[in-house]
Amino acid sequence: QVQLVESGGGLVQAGGSLRLSCVVSGRTFSTYAMGWFRQAPGKGREFVAATSRSGLSTRYADSVKGRFTISRDNAKNTVYLQISSVSPEDTATYSCAGRPALVSFTTYLNDYDYLDWGQGTQVTVSS
Repeated sequence: QVQLVESGGGLVQAGGSLRLSCVVSGRTFSTYAMGWFRQAPGKGREFVAATSRSGLSTRYADSVKGRFTISRDNAKNTVYLQISSVSPEDTATYSCAGRPALVSFTTYLNDYDYLDWGQGTQVTVSS
């Protein structure tokens, strides 16, 4: 059974940084394309970033481009999201998601593309 477990969330001041981690077990991680999504209170789920199974292709939402970086370490079965220059608008529950990918450079931007989800980790930005 696949499990995705996020960590690294917390309270951060505006302008600060955090690194979120998502460890995947129960699947061959290197065959999985991965993504990060977030959901703020009272709002719908929003795409944040995605990486292909190889890590060579990445995509970002316009709202986080240049501030957030997605990366993966296939040897550690882990995908990361480095978030920087945060603002209160980045306050949300951040969740990682994964799905098998046949093509090594394909990224997925929609939540319905993903099969497996973590429980999420809360990021709160204070002004």
